[in-house]
Amino acid sequence: MNRTRTDKTVLERIQDLVEEEHRLYGQGEMGDEERRKLADVEVELDQCWDLLRQRRALREVGEDPSSARVRPEEVVESYEQ
Repeated sequence: MNRTRTDKTVLERIQDLVEEEHRLYGQGEMGDEERRKLADVEVELDQCWDLLRQRRALREVGEDPSSARVRPEEVVESYEQ
C-alpha cells in the first residue's frame, strides 16, 4: 500500500485481498507456500481494516485522515476481537 491512501483505495485493496483469500481457500489443500501467502494476506487485511478505522476516527474528530498510518503486524494482530 505505497500509493496515496484514501478510503476508496484502502477499500479496493481490501477487496483484492479478500479475493486472494477466497482463491487460496478455494484451491483445496495448501502447501507451505500457499499457507504463508494466506497468512500474509490475513495480516495485510487486518492492517487495511485498522487503517480504514483510523481514517474514519480521525475524520470524525475533525482531524486529517491522511495522518493515519499502517500499523505493524505485531500491533494489529494483538487486537482482541
